[in-house]
Amino acid sequence: MGRGAREAAAQSRGGRASEASVSPGQTIRAGEAQETGETPAKENHVATGAEQTRAPASPLNRSWLLRHFSLLLRRDRQAQKAGQLFSGLLALNVVFLGGAFICSMIFNNVAITLGDVWILLAALKALALLWLLYYTARTTRRPQAVLHRDPHAGPAWVRGSLVLFGSCSICLNVFRVGYGMSHIRCKSQLELVFPAIEIIFIGIQTWVLWKHSKDCVQIQTNFTRCGLMLTLATNLLLWLLAVTNDSMHHEIETELSALMEKFSGNNTNTCLCLNVTACEVFQKGYLMLYPFSTEYSLICCGVLFVMWKNVGRRLTPHTGSHPGTPPFHLHGAILGPVLGLLVLVAGTCVFVLFQIQASGPAIARQYFTIYYGFHAAALPTMSLACLAGTAIHGLEERELDTLKNPTRSLDVVLLMGAALGQMGISYFSIVAIVATRPHELLNHLILAYSLLLILQHIAQNLFIIEGLHRRPLWEAAPESLAGKWEAEPPRRGSLLELGQDLRQASLAYIHSYSHLNWKRRALKEISLFLILCNITLWMMPAFGIHPEFENGLEKDFYGYRTWFTIVNFGLPLGVFYRMHSVGVLVEVYLGA
Repeated sequence: MGRGAREAAAQSRGGRASEASVSPGQTIRAGEAQETGETPAKENHVATGAEQTRAPASPLNRSWLLRHFSLLLRRDRQAQKAGQLFSGLLALNVVFLGGAFICSMIFNNVAITLGDVWILLAALKALALLWLLYYTARTTRRPQAVLHRDPHAGPAWVRGSLVLFGSCSICLNVFRVGYGMSHIRCKSQLELVFPAIEIIFIGIQTWVLWKHSKDCVQIQTNFTRCGLMLTLATNLLLWLLAVTNDSMHHEIETELSALMEKFSGNNTNTCLCLNVTACEVFQKGYLMLYPFSTEYSLICCGVLFVMWKNVGRRLTPHTGSHPGTPPFHLHGAILGPVLGLLVLVAGTCVFVLFQIQASGPAIARQYFTIYYGFHAAALPTMSLACLAGTAIHGLEERELDTLKNPTRSLDVVLLMGAALGQMGISYFSIVAIVATRPHELLNHLILAYSLLLILQHIAQNLFIIEGLHRRPLWEAAPESLAGKWEAEPPRRGSLLELGQDLRQASLAYIHSYSHLNWKRRALKEISLFLILCNITLWMMPAFGIHPEFENGLEKDFYGYRTWFTIVNFGLPLGVFYRMHSVGVLVEVYLGA
């Protein structure tokens, strides 16, 4: 015990001696350092704790925001799909109802007459007109209504065709009103009211679609979708009625035969026109402009469908900024335009000869031979050009454009769907020729024409679709600039330098590709040749040449009513196919 006490006392004395050996200044500095060091230690401890507290909170907040925004986006997509589904079902039910009326009129014209179908269509037109006026006067004028406009929707050629065919449809209904007024003694008032309503409907619809075909509406989306689908269904029913209703054609033929019997001395009970010259003008105008009415309805359906797809669509700045397409230049292309002009001149000569013969009582068989012989020479050339262009597309270095583009998707669907019209007529002609008289020269030409037309549609669709899915040359990223970006990533605050680099690289890229290599030149030659050929093949059926109905072979085989429906179903689609092909071939030419 004593030894332990002595050791403790010695240690305490040593400690006091060591404290006494330290100078007062050092003691003060040590005390200050202790005091000042305590506060930073506490602050560092607090800061470290805060950092430790915030470190797990930042991903938590970020994950909460992601979940919140993804939930909002999911709800928005669900609401958009629900609106599309409801409006689609509305259009489907309207089309089924109108189709049931039209089919009942065809198969049982006693219970359901043409007047009943007109009343139904007049009610649908009135509803569609009310929505079109409301959309123009109220919906589009509200703030934040149209934030984006689709640069790919409603190109110039579509809107031009809309105005052209709409004007022809208005003239068609004017001729119908004139024809009805000349037979007012034996016509009902409904036959005059219905064309007048259709003139108003076509005029207002053409104006609205011309002005708002690029809109991406962001408000009243469900009501806008339903209005667009109602208008689309109305145009579809108008097209279906025009395809199946042959009452006007039958009435004109009956009146012509009655006039012949009257001149021969036989009395008939047919309602005849008092002014024969005026009635002849109305009849010729009606028969010539009849295909334009069906064309107009098809174009309106396409434009309305694109507008329906764009409702509620939000475009990114990159998507919304349409790159400036280059102007239309020949770039030294000679062979394609020359061959195309030769086809156009030859087709115009055949068209004039056929029209002169069509104005007479009957068309000689030699003119049918000239018509089908011209096509038997032009169609194989077009098919070979399309196959060569498709092969050149496979050799190109341009990448495929995989970005979402509703307008391009609709172009492809319309191209494939419209091709079915003329191909369907060709298959019916093949069956009729093989089953009857396949050994005559004219029948051989019709058979060759039908087969070559099917092959040409297939080859041209392949060429156009392949060209539409190639990235245009002016949108391709310069490889030198891409390499520079990979080697030297852009620094902060260097937007001006980046813009200058983009301009220099773009100018260098355009300068280096200002000359055409053989692949680009060949694609441009082929595109120009096909553009002129399709214009020629569009001109003939659009302005009154219908040898499929006038040669009498298929009409005798299938019957008048059946063949009338087949031709009126396929011929407008064929005219639309040629017109649509010209528009998309211009895009292929500019992108080559």
